[in-house]
Amino acid sequence: MKHILITGAGGQLGSSLREAGRKHDQYTFTCLDIQDLDLTDAVRVRRYFSDTRFDYVINCAAFTAVDLAEKHADQAFSVNAGVPALLGKICLEQSVFLLHLSTDYVYSGVIGQPHTEEENPVALSVYAKSKLQGELSLRDNPRAIVIRTSWLYSEYGNNFLKTMLRLSKERSELGIVFDQTGTPTYAGDLADALLSVISFSERQGFRPGTYNYANEGVCSWYDFAMEIMQLAGRNCTIKPIRTAEYPLPAKRPAYSVMDKIKIKNTFGIEIMHWKQSLKTAIENLKETNQF
Repeated sequence: MKHILITGAGGQLGSSLREAGRKHDQYTFTCLDIQDLDLTDAVRVRRYFSDTRFDYVINCAAFTAVDLAEKHADQAFSVNAGVPALLGKICLEQSVFLLHLSTDYVYSGVIGQPHTEEENPVALSVYAKSKLQGELSLRDNPRAIVIRTSWLYSEYGNNFLKTMLRLSKERSELGIVFDQTGTPTYAGDLADALLSVISFSERQGFRPGTYNYANEGVCSWYDFAMEIMQLAGRNCTIKPIRTAEYPLPAKRPAYSVMDKIKIKNTFGIEIMHWKQSLKTAIENLKETNQF
């Protein structure tokens, strides 16, 4: 039975992987979060891997506070760049396969058409630069896959969906930017896709490289918020505003829609439209009394 390590297991994607793993009894899972093992401590990490044998590592650990990273660059680079570099070396040495999660923020967002994996990334913020450096450490690693994703949300943790639902109870009107375009990604779908990549690798061999994954479709944050309110039956008014009207420390790409042909063709993955997946997430929140 194959043994899969999930790092950052307490976050959105890690929690979704825990749930998705219930459908895959051909694997055993070990789930680690920061309180279990500090991945920036190279000595402890190497000792941990010397004591336990894994077949795959899914690295969900990340410093995701995009604006906070502008003031805490050292911490952001330590987690987002240093951890994947360390895991990549260990996995190569011990013949373990690594799936590492990255971000659409490594794209400049200025070309106005879906970004492909072959583009030269142009990171605009400390967060994006730290994530890009983490990617680069794995670029030539034959035992590593990098998967870029975007606008992640779920039933777990803090995210745009849950923030909109909370604020819609507290306010009658919200201003949401309409000039940033991308694709929301449901963490449950991404978790299924990651396990599908592993299942494919078991059958047909590991395919290292960089891949884009998000749900299908395109929208702005304003469109996303509007759909949330409609599906949730909330009466909160959503007002479209420009990015300049809501300045934040970190610069975001204006257009981060990603081309997903490569991951679909390579691994035979079918991807849901973001509106369908959003409906699923809201229904799950209702069922678990988080609505």
